[in-house]
Amino acid sequence: MNHTVQQLLLAAVVVLPLLGSVAALLPAPPGLRGRGPDQAVMRHGVTVTGVVLAAAIALAAGFDHDHPARMQAQTDIGWIPALDIRIHLGVDGVSLPLLVLTALLTFLSALYAYFNRPSGPSPKAFVALLLLLESGTLASFAVLDLMLFFLAFEMVLIPMYFLINRWGGAERERAAWRFILYTLLGSVVMLLGLLLVGLKGGTFDMVALATDNGAKLSHTTQLIAALAIIVGLAVKAPMWPLHSWLPDAHTAAPTVGSVLLAGVLLKMGTYGLVRIVLPMTPDAAHTYAPYLAAFAVVGIIYGSLACLALARTGAKGDLKRLIAYSSVGHMGFVLLGIATLTPTGVNGALFANIAHGLITGLLFFLVGALKDRSGTTDLDQLAGTSGAALYGRAPRLGGLLAFGAVASLGLPGLAGFWGEMLAMFGAFDPADGLSRPAYLTYMAFAAFGTLLTAAYMLIVVRRVCMGDHPIEPGTGTEAQRPALADVHGHEFAAWSPLVALTVLAGLWPAALLGLTDPAVQQLLAGGTR
Repeated sequence: MNHTVQQLLLAAVVVLPLLGSVAALLPAPPGLRGRGPDQAVMRHGVTVTGVVLAAAIALAAGFDHDHPARMQAQTDIGWIPALDIRIHLGVDGVSLPLLVLTALLTFLSALYAYFNRPSGPSPKAFVALLLLLESGTLASFAVLDLMLFFLAFEMVLIPMYFLINRWGGAERERAAWRFILYTLLGSVVMLLGLLLVGLKGGTFDMVALATDNGAKLSHTTQLIAALAIIVGLAVKAPMWPLHSWLPDAHTAAPTVGSVLLAGVLLKMGTYGLVRIVLPMTPDAAHTYAPYLAAFAVVGIIYGSLACLALARTGAKGDLKRLIAYSSVGHMGFVLLGIATLTPTGVNGALFANIAHGLITGLLFFLVGALKDRSGTTDLDQLAGTSGAALYGRAPRLGGLLAFGAVASLGLPGLAGFWGEMLAMFGAFDPADGLSRPAYLTYMAFAAFGTLLTAAYMLIVVRRVCMGDHPIEPGTGTEAQRPALADVHGHEFAAWSPLVALTVLAGLWPAALLGLTDPAVQQLLAGGTR
């Protein structure tokens, strides 16, 4: 594809949602109002996110797959000359899958919200915030200047805060405040680290800094800067023990907010570790890697045990909260893969990022649909005699929930398997200079975590899909259960791409690994062109 066309496509992917966000606040033209202004603005959200997704797919189709390590579709324009801050955009094998995933999940969220309008204030504000969130997230994966990365990283906080606070469920204000305080404090610390890297390295250009591979930064500078950056990114990742904002945010957020929070926003933290910390501060990355791996493994075990506690009968566990805690465990595998500092581990981390976005996005869609139908996400109520028992009452919905659960536990042949397996392979043989006995211990704990994941996911499937109290035919108990609608057409349209991609990534992992591996090899070797 022509370089100019690629540039325009990447610029459109980043800028169109921002323009669409502004347009959503304007009055709808008379011919486009449909049945009313509310329907018009929701349709506007679907249209804009659909165009952005089409541009992202076109960008991926025109990407030079023979050279995924090379930065493509680059735009480099001066912005603040006094500080040498430039509007520098580009995409390679590391960022391209995340761009497409973000565009896909936002489009599916807009489509779902069109038919299941969230209860709350003005739909105009909802669509404007959704598009602003998409623009900031896409920019985070596309920009190649440290200060622009920070601005894009911060840009997503305000719309997510309002989505939780205005359209969320019970205790939404407390959850929204915890989200904004944790992430803002982490971002302030991260900004200090980014400034230190940029000022000492002589530039804020991420390509130049990655190519230098920390040559202009002393060992002490690297340690200080990397620590600050890792703390800021770890809050967003989320890494134990900086994760405690996440379960509250997920539980209170509307369905669309939970999908985007889990599917996209968490990836910004781990992407920053791969794009910034590993190539720009390699000495510090080597120093901190064992500690990062230890925190990752604690997160895997902690998240799984928390899910087991929520899943047991009588615990009054919330299904959304359980999936949120499962994210802490799954992102622990991503962090473990990065902490091995090996191409195998980092490729596994990037694969697990995409797999988690697809699978957990699907699970939050399903739980949202279940709440719309039954009025609750309390596991005891869902599993009790008046609850779901989905296989008998809504078999397609029950089948999709079971599919999401087995994909999440890492069943071979589905997307969740490869990332976790490669992360553990990386821990089996970590980078030179890292303690192999320590990493073998981490690998053993991570493997145990996969068993715990299987345990709680199967408990959830048994309780929600089958029910805690099997119904005997002819007892009349069936009539006590309220009617439960099965999967609607618009829900099938919103969810089937996630199911298809989960299967495709599981059966054909080379499609994704072929993109990321050359770029990862080059980043670890020091540099990107």
